[in-house]
Amino acid sequence: MEYLLDHIHIICRDLKQMINFFVENFSATLISMQNFRGADGASIDLNGTLINLRVPYAHERFLNNPAHRMYGYHHIGLRVENIDYCYKVLNEKGFIFSLPPKDTNDLRIAFFEGPENITIELVQTK
Repeated sequence: MEYLLDHIHIICRDLKQMINFFVENFSATLISMQNFRGADGASIDLNGTLINLRVPYAHERFLNNPAHRMYGYHHIGLRVENIDYCYKVLNEKGFIFSLPPKDTNDLRIAFFEGPENITIELVQTK
């Protein structure tokens, strides 16, 4: 049995801000606005990867501490052709990098914080 990634689903407070984050910074395309069983949401295409976004259901409660991390999710990794260029552009837009571009064995990586405390890793093959 082969398993393939079908989609990523992110719960967010500000749906419009999260849509704009992916569209404006990573050339994602808004596919459609959605209603996920009673919660407003959207589906976007990030160059072939489906990302579903939705606001919390009325019964869901989340911690207000933005420094809080949960077990399970850690970050989203995005492959790029020129990490130093991406770093420059995103840094100029005000995104905070917890790890500026750094060489590892056969990769060059960087981590930054997106809206609502989501962590994004940029990955470039050397």
